[in-house]
Amino acid sequence: MNNRRSFLKKSVAVASVLSVPAFARAAAVQVTAAPGERILRFQNTHTGESVKTAFWAEGAFIPEGLAEINKVLRDHRSNTIAAIDPQLLLLVDQVASRFGSGKVVHIISGYRSPETNAKLAAASGGVAKHSLHMEAKAIDLRIPGVDLKQVHKAAMGLGGGGVGYYQDSQFVHMDTGRKRFW
Repeated sequence: MNNRRSFLKKSVAVASVLSVPAFARAAAVQVTAAPGERILRFQNTHTGESVKTAFWAEGAFIPEGLAEINKVLRDHRSNTIAAIDPQLLLLVDQVASRFGSGKVVHIISGYRSPETNAKLAAASGGVAKHSLHMEAKAIDLRIPGVDLKQVHKAAMGLGGGGVGYYQDSQFVHMDTGRKRFW
């Protein structure tokens, strides 16, 4: 375990020195997470891709873990990858951990390119024209085996941004924008 922690610390330090785009900036974000390792398990419902990766350890974000998550949460329609807001990942981790460790989080939508968002907004009244998905600050998710109302309630309890409940589509929306609920 010491070797892994040492490797993680060195990796973050090297990434910071080399100024790796987006990932190094993510390591500098001020967060309210306790030291230790945090692992997220995602499955993209559109592509079938899965990831189980540590994204936080010893007080810093892990660039390699963030890169893996960004790939799975990409806009699958345009294959465009964006750096997901690390604060959003911390919120998702807190919600998922309320229902037990190791829960797989199903992703309905992560990052959306402006072109994809415009197409979806034109086809449906339920897609915001200025969605935070386009800024990689929003995610639509569900946790298999967990009542969607409970996921919604847990997300609202964090007070970290916007939280929406979409019963017909069977997902909860979370974002790091201003605090609001629907």
